[in-house]
Amino acid sequence: MLITHEGRSPSVHPTAYVAPNATLCGDVRVAADCRVLFGAVLTAEGGPVELGEGSIVMENAVLRGTRRDPLVLGRQVLVGPTSYLTGCRVEDEVFLATGSRVFNGARIGTRSEVRLNGIVHLRTVLTADSTVPIGWVAVGDPARILPPEDHEGIWEVQKELDFPGYVFGLDRPGEGRSLMPAISERFGRRLGRHNDDHQI
Repeated sequence: MLITHEGRSPSVHPTAYVAPNATLCGDVRVAADCRVLFGAVLTAEGGPVELGEGSIVMENAVLRGTRRDPLVLGRQVLVGPTSYLTGCRVEDEVFLATGSRVFNGARIGTRSEVRLNGIVHLRTVLTADSTVPIGWVAVGDPARILPPEDHEGIWEVQKELDFPGYVFGLDRPGEGRSLMPAISERFGRRLGRHNDDHQI
């Protein structure tokens, strides 16, 4: 399904394959010899999504470009099933295994691997040839790669990356208060821009 969003439409190279139930919305650019498989969603939420030549997006993966951070895949990148990428830059020949998560402002260097259910956090930079082991978390610049049970070590770096400020433009609330009302209102307003979308 190809959808126009905010006046921009997807473009797909003639040699690429996009499955009939994949969704490409807005300024999505699919280069030569790419493959976008069943149930994948590529959506340009104010910033483009670009797939480099020969890249593959597997079943039910979600790739989201943002106004601050476009989503850019280099050449011959494989994005595994159910992976979620938002506003990140992935260089050439990277392997993102099933269930990997890569967040806003992150950069992944050439030939790196993020293995099953690995996470590359907000504004994290992985140098070329890096590996995030199964289920582990990469956080910071330069990245520290930590096991998921090391919550204190992850939080020590993560809190300075300021997820609510960077992604939603909000200050972290005080003890006993929730960010969710403000996030729901602000993010909901942004997503409401899809009201004027139309299928091509």
